[in-house]
Amino acid sequence: MKVLDPEWLISTFGVLGILAIVFAESGLLIGFFLPGDSLLFTTGLLVAGGRYLHLPLWLTILLIAVAAVAGDQVGYLFGRRVGPALFRRPNSRLFKQENLARAREFFDRYGPRSIVLARFVPVVRTFTPIVAGASHMQYRTFTLYNAVGGALWSTGVTVLGFYLGRVAFVKSNIELILIGIVVLSVVPIGVELLRGRARARRARS
Repeated sequence: MKVLDPEWLISTFGVLGILAIVFAESGLLIGFFLPGDSLLFTTGLLVAGGRYLHLPLWLTILLIAVAAVAGDQVGYLFGRRVGPALFRRPNSRLFKQENLARAREFFDRYGPRSIVLARFVPVVRTFTPIVAGASHMQYRTFTLYNAVGGALWSTGVTVLGFYLGRVAFVKSNIELILIGIVVLSVVPIGVELLRGRARARRARS
């Protein structure tokens, strides 16, 4: 699927595409399947190689951080507005109660720290701010942890891609590296689908 290919997304939509995907994946229910980590890593690689992206690294990271924080803020406000009704919503093609339950468990386990930690956990990253809003976490506290998490995530993953992209072996094999990133982007989704089917079979039995 091209929508899961970070290089295709960046080459087609540029910086605006990166920001839109980060925003959606950070706090919109429909964004959980989007390639957040691999997109940032590929962004760093391509900035280092001067391909498709020609903004300075610091400005790229700043824009990504703003989009990530804004996405979580929207997710929080959505959760706060919808509240308990969200946990009674029936499953659909793009919404599974099990994803919400995972985020709720993560939030209950780590408290406010979950807002930072969830940044580095696919799927949970999308649903945790919604759970925080539904749980009426104090807005000021959420905003503080959201800003810290967004800054750490956008900086850490993008900078990692940037510096690896300057390594001679990576530069000379960037096409293979990008193919590997696409494969790694698809693996978590496949694992989640298989786990969901296994849980459904156990529930029926």
